[in-house]
Amino acid sequence: MESCSLRHIFYIILLTIGQCGVTMNTEVLLKMDEALLTVHNQMYYGLQVLYTSDYCYKCLYQPLANMEVGPGNVSVVLSTPFTLTLKASPVNATNTLCSLSYLFEEAGHYSLWVTPGDALNVTCYISLDKFPHSIYQPLWVAALVLVLLALLWASIPFLSRCSCTLRLKNLICCCGAKYTMEMEEATNQASMDQSQPKSSRLKSLDTFRGFSITLMVFVNYGGGRYWFFQHAPWNGLTIADLVMPWFVFIIGTSVMLAFSSMRRKGVTRLQLLRKLSWRTVVLMLIGFCFINYSPRDGLLSLSWLRIPGVLQRLAFTYFTLSLMQMFSPHREIPPSQVRWWSPVQDVVLYWPEWIFILLLETVWLCVTFLLPVPNCPTGYLGAGGIGDNGLYPNCTGGAAAYIDRWLLGHNIYWHPTCKTMYHTTQPFDPEGVLGTINSIVMGFIGMQAGKIFLFYRKLNNKIIIRFTVWAVILGILAAILSKCTRDSGFIPVNKNLWSLSYVACMGSMSFVLLGMMYFVVDINGWWGGQPFIYPGMNSILVYVGHSLLGFYFPFSWEMRYQDSHWEPLFQSLWGTALWIFISYLLYRKQFFLKI
Repeated sequence: MESCSLRHIFYIILLTIGQCGVTMNTEVLLKMDEALLTVHNQMYYGLQVLYTSDYCYKCLYQPLANMEVGPGNVSVVLSTPFTLTLKASPVNATNTLCSLSYLFEEAGHYSLWVTPGDALNVTCYISLDKFPHSIYQPLWVAALVLVLLALLWASIPFLSRCSCTLRLKNLICCCGAKYTMEMEEATNQASMDQSQPKSSRLKSLDTFRGFSITLMVFVNYGGGRYWFFQHAPWNGLTIADLVMPWFVFIIGTSVMLAFSSMRRKGVTRLQLLRKLSWRTVVLMLIGFCFINYSPRDGLLSLSWLRIPGVLQRLAFTYFTLSLMQMFSPHREIPPSQVRWWSPVQDVVLYWPEWIFILLLETVWLCVTFLLPVPNCPTGYLGAGGIGDNGLYPNCTGGAAAYIDRWLLGHNIYWHPTCKTMYHTTQPFDPEGVLGTINSIVMGFIGMQAGKIFLFYRKLNNKIIIRFTVWAVILGILAAILSKCTRDSGFIPVNKNLWSLSYVACMGSMSFVLLGMMYFVVDINGWWGGQPFIYPGMNSILVYVGHSLLGFYFPFSWEMRYQDSHWEPLFQSLWGTALWIFISYLLYRKQFFLKI
């Protein structure tokens, strides 16, 4: 009895010392997306705690805390964006005492208790020591402010036409006669404007482009440091993964509409070839120079030279789509005639283009799933590193990365989005060679939208119906290929690889968004596209400008508060709003940068 009592007293003393250690260790300065976890070991032997992120596909457990003897405690800092699975086991042993999954929240203080239970069982549970921050509060406040500003902007025309507002303005100006004359002149001018033919330019397409570039500026400026405004670690989609395929889709639609317009003006093939070649070269040079720009080294930073890039891929995609359209045997929209293939005439009449696209996609599938990659399984689509149980650590990207390293050497991207979570060591370029094939396919899907606009001009119901049909077909294809899962599909949705399921998913979403904007902006005129239409008509200037000037004041500054999302979100919104304002001023001056 005495030995038991002495042992019990000794255990309480050790536990008390350990609890005192908690108070000493919890004074930790936490940053954004971090939480403090104190592991309390109430066992009589040493303990190790391992963790893995539930977002990381079949990832190996990583060491989190290690206590050589027990009882005791130790405090560690955790990442909070994704749910973590914790596993406790004895030191230098492989058996698992207990495990649990938990979504830790920013700036919260937590305790993990590992205690002996009944018989040989071990109990693990987590308690909350300090309440976390409300990380979504800045987002809700920002959304509310933006909604109020939008309502105020939309109500200005109604308020300006209100009779009481007119009388007040007339009274303040004290110039009733002059004001009446001005009103009559404005009415006459409005009637003259209505009598003039309207522009055939699709405002919805400019609005869609502007919405895409605005979202791109926001996420490139950090997106408030929220994880869903960053690119996905590997498989899956975040908001940042939506932007570039929208641009490619818009390029395809614009190519179709622009070539139709130039052919009506009598532009020859040689002139078209000269124009598209010049534009392609200029876009590639701009992309190559600014992507390798640094304030220290100038336009070309040879220390981190990278050949692929966003503008380079857009330029090559534009060049390929333009060549397809330029050499297409079908050059004119036929008159409306009833034929058996009339419901699909925008597909049937361009059958050579479809054969070319199907051959391209066959090449992508064969290279991706049949090309032997040294020391890697054939057809591997994973991130490598600690993923897939750590069996293929140097196989990041499979055939896509192998081709880039073979063609471009080390002049590719060395910090892929999977590096932090999957602990990869190999470079991988999301704008690589193999993914450019599916970028062309994405642009070709956008060309179908342009063909629908041309074939069914002024038949708005048919345009909306065909957009809906395309969206459903592509959505079903994406669902089948991905099995409606993030990691377990035949071909997962993956922006890094520009997988076929990713292209189908983004094509479906693009048809839905463009169809909605066409219905609201061009058909019913409920919305003029403001403010997105302004950057949409100066997209190249906004893209290059925000990339080169994004790290300079007034677009950004050195932030003082690193422990919450308030200041990063304000900075991202401020920089984005500045570029919208700049594009608005350029729109008022009728200045549009064209290449």
